[in-house]
Amino acid sequence: MFDFIPVEQYFPVYINTFFCLVLFTLLHTRVLVMEDSKNIMFINIAGYLLMTFVILYMGQRQVSGRYFGDMRTYTRYFDYYSTGGEVISDTDVLFHMYMKTLSYFVSSRMFFTVTAAIYVLPLYRISKVLFKEYWYYAFLMFVVSFSFYTYGTNGIRNGAATSLFLLGVSYHRNKALMILCFFCSISFHKTMSLPIMAFTATHFYNNPKVYLKGWLACIPLSLALGGLWVSIFSSLGFDDRLSGYLTTEAEEGTFASTGFRWDFLFHSAFAVFAGWYAIYKKDFKDKFYYQLLNTYLICNGFWILVIKANYSNRFAYLSWFMMGLVVIYPFLKQQFFKDNHFMIGKIVLVYFMFTYAMYYLYSG
Repeated sequence: MFDFIPVEQYFPVYINTFFCLVLFTLLHTRVLVMEDSKNIMFINIAGYLLMTFVILYMGQRQVSGRYFGDMRTYTRYFDYYSTGGEVISDTDVLFHMYMKTLSYFVSSRMFFTVTAAIYVLPLYRISKVLFKEYWYYAFLMFVVSFSFYTYGTNGIRNGAATSLFLLGVSYHRNKALMILCFFCSISFHKTMSLPIMAFTATHFYNNPKVYLKGWLACIPLSLALGGLWVSIFSSLGFDDRLSGYLTTEAEEGTFASTGFRWDFLFHSAFAVFAGWYAIYKKDFKDKFYYQLLNTYLICNGFWILVIKANYSNRFAYLSWFMMGLVVIYPFLKQQFFKDNHFMIGKIVLVYFMFTYAMYYLYSG
């Protein structure tokens, strides 16, 4: 469908399309009040068009290992299963069973499109459940997030797993469905054990003040004892893949986040600052938001402790996938400013500009 776009230009086209959309959204927030029927009509039409575009743009891309990372590997798995091959993975079995089942009915390109839908639709679901007719703003925050595109076109199994987790969170009032979604999430990618354990912990202790202090404490602890935390967590053995990310040497030419990444810490602090500002400066009280924020703080704090390890960016995504939701949630639930609508537009712009700046800074 999008074969006319050269693969080397696929992401530049994507990110500049979103640059225009974010600016147009900012303009809309400036000229219309949030409750205006014209605004509600716009954000709903734009939201459904955006959702369709993202699914098709990611799902209908050309096969390329150079520009889409693991895509060629997944294609080889899919082709193997389409010829009747047996499931060859002892871990993440559900994903391989899903791939094998689809291989009997659809082409590899359609497999990537269905997988893109699994990645995107739960984001719509949780945005719609939490914010009703204003779901567009939360959904937009998800799709302009720093790692969203990467985990929709490269680490697609991990990306789908995080969305299944968020699908479970959207059913937080229905514990049976929530647990089922969590099971599917961890069966797609076992690293999801960390966010699931963190979210579970918030049911027993949910004081954001304590978690915020814990997150801050992780920074000097990582600077002073980074190697120690890598050794401790890699020896726990609660998940082989998580441990492998900590101890594996980076391959030449691959992106492996090494050293103390102040730029990524700055990015992570967006959600921390938003939560602190809403709760302590604006007296925002919302038990469910506390759970989201605290889950983020636990997972992100874990990443900070092991930030110097090779592939620690894999750990960063275990919190980053929910960052957009943590940032925008309070502003969609409570009016903090006289022109709250325009403030939402500015938040989306500032949040997206990190993604935009990082691309042009590191990729030229």
